[in-house]
Amino acid sequence: MAGKGPHCSFVLLAEFDIDSGAQLTYQFPQPLGTDEGLLANLMLPDGAERHLEDWTIFFLNQKPFNTIAPVLALETESSDNQSNGEDGHPELLYVLNLVRTKHDKSVRRGAVVKAMAICTRHPFIQIFKPVLLLALDDYFANPSQECLARLFDAINSMNISAAPALTRCEKIIMRASERKDIFAEKFSTHIPPLPLKAAHKTTGSNGSHSSEDGVLISARARSTTVASDPNPTHPSSPSDSSFSLGGSAVWVNDDSVIIDGQVGVAIGAGPGSVGGASVSGSSVLTSRGRRSTDTSSNSSHAYSGGAIPTSSDPHLRSGISKDTHFFQTSIAYKGHTLPIKLPLATFPEEVGEYSLIQLIQTFSTPLIAISGPLHPHLHTNGILTHPIIILFNALVTGKRILFLGHNIPAGQVANYVLSACALGSGCGAVLRGFIERSFPYAGLAGGEDWVSTPAYIAGVTNPIFETSGSWDLLMDIGTARVVVHKDIHISFPTTMAPPALVNPVMPRPIKAENSTGSEDDIQRIATRDGKDGNQKSEFAAKQDSLDNMFIEDLISAITSHFGETLVRMRFTEYVARFVRLASRYEELAVGSTKLGCASAPFLDGSLGSGIVFPDEAVAFKELTANASRIEGWRRSKSYQYCVQDFKKYRATAAIQGFDLSHQLLRLRLVKNLPDAEVELIVRSIADNLRTYEQIVELLAFMPPHAGGLQPLSFCLFHHQESIREATVDIFNELRQSPVGVIFLQALNHFQRYAYVRQAHARESRMKDLSHGLAPPPHLVSRTPSNRSEVSLGGM
Repeated sequence: MAGKGPHCSFVLLAEFDIDSGAQLTYQFPQPLGTDEGLLANLMLPDGAERHLEDWTIFFLNQKPFNTIAPVLALETESSDNQSNGEDGHPELLYVLNLVRTKHDKSVRRGAVVKAMAICTRHPFIQIFKPVLLLALDDYFANPSQECLARLFDAINSMNISAAPALTRCEKIIMRASERKDIFAEKFSTHIPPLPLKAAHKTTGSNGSHSSEDGVLISARARSTTVASDPNPTHPSSPSDSSFSLGGSAVWVNDDSVIIDGQVGVAIGAGPGSVGGASVSGSSVLTSRGRRSTDTSSNSSHAYSGGAIPTSSDPHLRSGISKDTHFFQTSIAYKGHTLPIKLPLATFPEEVGEYSLIQLIQTFSTPLIAISGPLHPHLHTNGILTHPIIILFNALVTGKRILFLGHNIPAGQVANYVLSACALGSGCGAVLRGFIERSFPYAGLAGGEDWVSTPAYIAGVTNPIFETSGSWDLLMDIGTARVVVHKDIHISFPTTMAPPALVNPVMPRPIKAENSTGSEDDIQRIATRDGKDGNQKSEFAAKQDSLDNMFIEDLISAITSHFGETLVRMRFTEYVARFVRLASRYEELAVGSTKLGCASAPFLDGSLGSGIVFPDEAVAFKELTANASRIEGWRRSKSYQYCVQDFKKYRATAAIQGFDLSHQLLRLRLVKNLPDAEVELIVRSIADNLRTYEQIVELLAFMPPHAGGLQPLSFCLFHHQESIREATVDIFNELRQSPVGVIFLQALNHFQRYAYVRQAHARESRMKDLSHGLAPPPHLVSRTPSNRSEVSLGGM
C-alpha cells in the first residue's frame, strides 16, 4: 500500500492581490515548471471572496498544458512507475486546495484571500483535509515558507507501510460488506496464540458470548492433533465435532445428537441467524484439544455484527472498535496528532468524497427540466429517459459534459464532477478513462486548453461557459436543468443499427441477466405486455423500461435511507451489465467480441458463457434499445481501455476455463435449470476452488446485497446427491478462509444447518470407512435430500 515516493509531492500557496490579481506566492520544495498564472487561478476560483471557506480539486499531468516539469525529478518518477499507462504519460497528481477569505476592514476591498494546496499521488485526497486546515491557519498567523515546509514534512512522515494492499477482487468484497472485521487477518499476522487454558473458557447461558466466538476451525489444521476425553459423551463422534460458523459452535456429534430438539444449535450471530436450544453444560473436545461449549439463544444474539474478534483468534486484530475498511494512522503537525482513516477499497477512478446519492437527488426532482434535441446516444428511452441515464450515456459515449454551479462553492461543483466520473466507471471497478479527461474545477484561465480536450468532464461556476456553446451536455446544478446542445447531431451524426439487430428473428440463441441485476426486474420485463415491442419509433419511450426501473429502485432505496454503499454497488452492477451487453452486441454486429466471453448455451456437457436473458424476446428488445449507445461507446477511449483490461483479466484470472459470472447468474436467475447443468456448474466451481485467490474471485461475484452464497446454498437441497456433495465441497473450501467464513455466516439458520449436517454425515462415513466399519443403515441408503428421513429430522 505504501508504494514508492512521498505522499506529498508539492505544497503551493496563492494569494489574491488587488492590483495584480491571483498570484502564486510559494512552491515548495521546488517550482513545478508549469504556468504559475494557471495554478493561481485554479487555487483562487471565481467568486471565492463570497465564501468564507471553499475546497477545490484539480489535477496535474493530465494534458500538455498542465503537465509539470520540475528541475529536480520527483522521487515518484522511478523507472517502474513514472508512466501512468501505455501512453507513457507521467503519473497523475491530485491537488487538494483550501481557499479562505478573512474579512479585514483595514485592507483594500475589506478582505484577505489566501489558498494553500497539496499535490499528492493518492486519489483519497480527503484524508489530508484536517492537516491542511491547520496549516492554512498557521500561515495566516505567521505567513512564511516555513509553514509549507512543516506541512510537507508532516504529510510525508505519515506511516502507511503496514497498510494492506488489496487486489481488485478483495476491494470489491470489502466495499460490498458492512462487516467491520472484513479481511481483518491482513492487519496483523503476528498475534501470539494464548495458552489453551486461557484461550477458551466455558460460559454459562447468561453470558454475553462464548469465547469460541469468531474462531475458525480450519479443516487443514484439524488433522494435526486429536485429544481424548476420559469420559467421552459421544464416543462415536468424528474427530472434529464442531464447525465454527459465526458467533458460536454448531454441534454435530453422532446421529442421536443431530436430531432436532436433542442438540443445542447456535449457528452464528450474523444477519438472519436464529439461536437454537442449548444443552447446558455439554462440552466436547475439538481436534485441537480444546473443550468447547455451545451458546444459548441469548449469546447468539449478543453481537449482531457477526463473529466477535477475540485475542485467541490469530485472524483478527486486537480491539473490536476499529473498522477494517480503513487503515488507522496519524499525522503530527506542530504538536497536534491528527488521526487519519485511510480507505483501503479505493480505485484510481474514485477521487475524494464523492456522493452518488447527492448526484441522483439533485437531478431527480419533479421540477427538473430537460431540453434540447433527442439523440440516440443519449436518449435510450426517448423523452422518458431519466437525467441520470442521459448523463451515464453521455459519459460512456464520449460527450463533452459541463457541470454549471453559478453562485455555488467551487468545491461542491467539483464533487458533482467526481461523482459523474465514478458513475461512468462503475465506481472505478469496471471502466476507466474518465478522471484523465475530467476537470473538477475549471475557470477562465486555461479555458482554451481544457475546452479543446475531447470528451471533457468539467465543473465551472462562471455562466459564461454556457453561452460559449463548447459542450454537448449541460448539467445545471443550481436550477436542475439538463440541456442537450442544439448542434449535437452535427457533432455526433447518428448511425443505423447493424441489420442483424433489426431482424425480428434472432440469428443465435441468447442467454443473459437483466440490466439491473435484479431478479424482480427480470420477472417484470419478462412478463411485460408485448404491445410496447411493436413501437417502431427510434425514440419509443416506455415508462417501465429497465433503466427507468433501475433509477426508481435507487430513488426508493435512498428514500428508505439506504446508504451510499448500496447505491455504489448497484451502479457497479449496472455498468458491468452494460459491458456484457455490449459484448453480446459485438457478436451479432461484428461476429466476435473483445469485451467478454463468447455467448454460448449449455450444450453436450459444456458450460455456457456470456450474458443471461430470461428469453430471446427480452434479449432482442434490450439489444435494440441499447444498440445506439453501445455503438457510441465503441468509438470512445474508455472502450479501448476496457478491451485491454479484459485481455489482462483473462490472462490473470484465478479461475480459468469457464465463465464464472455466467454460471452464478444462471443459478441465481434461471428457474428451471437442467440437473446436468447444475451438477456441472457446482462441480466445476468446486474443482477450481483450491487457492485463496480463487476463493476471493468467487466471492467477488456474490456480493451480500445480491444474496451472497444463497444461489449455491440452494444446491444443498437438490434431489441429486452428487450436486449436494459438490456444494459441500465448495463450502468446505470457503471455510478455510476467514472471508469465506464471513460469507457462510451470512446464510440463514436453515441453510447453515443443512451444510453442517451434510458435512458431518460425510465425515462420519469417511471415518467409518477408514476403520473398516459399516456405515449406519440410514446413510447406506442415499435417498434424495427432499425425501431423506434425516432431512426431516426422523430416523
